[in-house]
Amino acid sequence: MARSDSSSASSVGGDSSLPQIVAPVPVRPRLPSRKSSGTIIVPRESAEAVEPAELRLDPGDVRAMSPRRTSEDLENLGREARDELRRHAKALQESLVAIFNRIEAVKEEHDKLDSNNKFLQKYIGDLMSTSKITATSSSRARK
Repeated sequence: MARSDSSSASSVGGDSSLPQIVAPVPVRPRLPSRKSSGTIIVPRESAEAVEPAELRLDPGDVRAMSPRRTSEDLENLGREARDELRRHAKALQESLVAIFNRIEAVKEEHDKLDSNNKFLQKYIGDLMSTSKITATSSSRARK
């Protein structure tokens, strides 16, 4: 069955005098051929498993463009990462100690204010009771 665009599909009655426009069927472009990646599984006894073969890459191959790191480069990167992690952990520990010290100082201040508050409450209570006593004794003296 041939496809047609919307202008010919909208005609009613099958008017054959108008030319029908047929859209071409899209064709997917062919993929370039690739080499087989081969098997990934290598028997233990094979020479490739014991000592991998040197990989030869074309200069245009993407894998040839990626940076290759030596074991020394990897050790340096690992050492730098560990050092950075240690510095970060030390900074976190120091900030934790600072927070702990601040909490202790706030607790001490709270306890001090709490004891002062209790002292003031007792003092005010004593003043109130003293003023009631003096007020009742002075009112009795007037009578």
